Amino acid sequence: MEPLYQTKVQCICCETEFVTSRVRPSFKRVIATDTDFCGYYNNANPDFYVVKVCPVCGFAFTENSQTFLNEKKKADYYRIIGRHWNGRSYGGERTLAKAMDCYKLALLSAQAVGEKARVIAGLLHHIAWLNRYGGNREQENRFLRFALEAYLLTYETEGTELNNAKLMYLIGELHRRLGENSEAVRWFSRVVNDKRIMDATMIRASRDQWQLIRAEMAGLEDASYLEAMPG
Repeated sequence: MEPLYQTKVQCICCETEFVTSRVRPSFKRVIATDTDFCGYYNNANPDFYVVKVCPVCGFAFTENSQTFLNEKKKADYYRIIGRHWNGRSYGGERTLAKAMDCYKLALLSAQAVGEKARVIAGLLHHIAWLNRYGGNREQENRFLRFALEAYLLTYETEGTELNNAKLMYLIGELHRRLGENSEAVRWFSRVVNDKRIMDATMIRASRDQWQLIRAEMAGLEDASYLEAMPG
């Protein structure tokens, strides 16, 4: 059995029906996961196939995208991106480079139609992961920074509607990965110390990363911001 199967979807923008590929559930075998949830697989990477790209108009979207575009948003998309589209299909097997093309198209599409910050944050974070897979540390960090800014905006605008613990943990973890330990500790401590948060997995992950920073900073003079961590 092949790891990929094809499914029909309808474009949110031009309403064309087209075929896109997905990874069969039985082939989604994670062999490792980074602390910011980037997954590694021993078969086809399902993250490569999250984005659906319409071969007719080029609009790219995911399951988290808005499901309806009004006429103004469609016009905005065509004005900014669609009129430049040269029809091509991403419906088959995707390489790392093709997956990157799809995510960048999804990012441009999302920005053109005014998607929510959390959707844009997720796309930016996935682009950072793709750069990590390819070993491009400079571009990985560039997109981690963009993702962090979008996650912070998400927290400010949508925080009460989402899983705050996971969002706060991610903000802390991206600060840590970008070398901003004091900001990372501030966010990890909020997850650990906020009595309203009942997400044991995120509390444990935040405590673990806080402990990691303390271990890395051990012996440095200016590490006072680490001392408030619960044992």
